[in-house]
Amino acid sequence: MADGIRLWVRLTPRARREGCDGLVEIDGRTCLKLRVAAPPVDGAANAALCRFLSRALGCAKSAVSIESGETARIKRLRVTGEPTALEQALRRLIAG
Repeated sequence: MADGIRLWVRLTPRARREGCDGLVEIDGRTCLKLRVAAPPVDGAANAALCRFLSRALGCAKSAVSIESGETARIKRLRVTGEPTALEQALRRLIAG
C-alpha cells in the first residue's frame, strides 16, 4: 500500500498490561499478537488498541483504523503514513 500499511492483529483485551507478544500464525495469516488492559465493552478495547499502536508506531491516533473485525479478536487494521517508517517501527515493536 503506497500510503501506509495493513496488518492483522490478534487482540487480547483485559490483560494485566498492554504489550506485544510477537507474531502468531492463525488461519494462514501472520498476525501481530497484542494485549490491552481495556475490556471489550462499548469499543473500549478497540480504542485502546488504536492508541497503543499509534504510540508504538509513532503516528497519530487518527492514522490507525480498524478495517474489519471490530467485534472479533482477529482484526485487520490500516495505518496511514510512510510505509518504510511504519514497517521499521513495527519491526522494533515485534523485537521488543
